[in-house]
This record gives sequence, C-alpha cells and structure tokens, in this order.
Amino acid sequence: MESVIICFAALAGSALTLFSGFGLGTLMVPVFGIFFPLPLAIQLTAIVHFLNNLFKLILVGKNIDFKIALRFGLPGIVAAFGGAWLLTQMTELPALYSWNSDQFEITPVKLVIAVLIIFFSLFDLLPRFNRIEFDKKYLFAGGLLSGFFGGLSGNQGALRSAFLIRSGLSKEAFIATGVFIACLVDTSRLFMYSDKFIINDDGSQQIPLLVAATLSAFAGAYIGNKLVKKMTITFLQQLVGIMLIVFGLFLGIGII
Repeated sequence: MESVIICFAALAGSALTLFSGFGLGTLMVPVFGIFFPLPLAIQLTAIVHFLNNLFKLILVGKNIDFKIALRFGLPGIVAAFGGAWLLTQMTELPALYSWNSDQFEITPVKLVIAVLIIFFSLFDLLPRFNRIEFDKKYLFAGGLLSGFFGGLSGNQGALRSAFLIRSGLSKEAFIATGVFIACLVDTSRLFMYSDKFIINDDGSQQIPLLVAATLSAFAGAYIGNKLVKKMTITFLQQLVGIMLIVFGLFLGIGII
C-alpha cells in the first residue's frame, strides 16, 4: 500500500507542479514521512525530485535563460550545502519534549520541518502569498534563501518562483529556468546528504520504491506537459495545502 500511495503522489505532484515551478517536494516529504523517519523521507524525496527535474529538462530545457539561472542558482548551490548540513546536525539533537508515556516525541528537526511545511503550504492557500513577487535586483538573495530552505527541508520552489516571476522571462523560459535551478540545488543537497543518510541499510533497501516513484514522477511530468494548460487546479492546490498543514501540525506535536 505504501508503494501505491507514494507513486500516486509522485505522479500527481509532478503533473500538477510542472508549470507552477513548486510543490512536488512539499508534497512528497509528508508522503514519504508517513512511512519513514523524517530525515530519510527528505533524502528519498530529494532523489525523486532531482531525477524528475532532469527528465523535465529534456522536455523544456531548450528555453533556459542561463544568465538568470546562474545568477540565482550559484548562490543557491552554496546555501543548499548550509541547509543540508544543518539538517544533518539537527538529527543528532535530543527530543525537546515527549508525551503520552514517551510514545510521541517533539524533536528539533520535526518541529523545524513542520513549521516550514505549514509556511510553504500557505503559498497554495492564501492569494496574498500567491501574488508575492520580488524585484530582479534581489535574485542573489533569493537564490540564497531558496537554496538554504531547499537543503534543509526540500521546500525551495515557492521562494524560487516568487523571485523569478519578475525577471522578465517568458512563460517557457520561467518554467525551464526554474527546473534548471532546482537541479543545481538538488545536486548540492544530495552531495551533503549522501554520506549521512543515503549510504546505509535504510536507504539502500528503498531502491525499488525510489525507482517506482521516480518513474511515476516522469509519467506525471509528461502528462503535465501535455495537459496541465487545460486544467483548473486551484481547488486541488487548496486541498493539498490544507492536508499539508494538518500533517505539519501532527509532525510538530510529535504524532508523526
């Protein structure tokens, strides 16, 4: 059952987030988090996210604006190392609080990820957040912020889109440039994660599930590239946003 849920989330998330530029990581972290420890869930999501973005580059890569991509993406790479390093350190910290006879624990990493998931879910729920844009002169700062949060929690796309939307890019260039930047950040954080999380029994045992989830995301990206222009997804985005906030609350209080 876990494989079906994860693969469906990967397919649907990839299809529905191709044009927004964000959402797959935000969706997949909670889904993986239901079945695996949170740090491992973030790393598994990072692998699916990276491979899916490589596939997206095949579909839309010809429209990349490399000047914007490097101006935003290079600081993002550096900041992603910092965020990923902080995640590896936080997993070593003791629980802040436990309750129900120590059955549920509130740990620093769970609390931080819960806050970030709830915050980024607001981009789907509140029109005010959807309309946030930043001037082109702030691209460097945007790359730092997006990369850092991408390395820490996998949530980078919402900030990236908010900064890129005012960069004077065409719709096609906006999509392609965002995908390219996401690949840069994913490469950075996977390098930092690898020694700490992926090269171990817990990670290697999930290879079949990773392959299935990645192929599902490929299918979703292909479908999204063909059909998403014809779809109204506002209701679905709001529903996912509400579910993510509920997950974030449960994670923050230690139930998950």
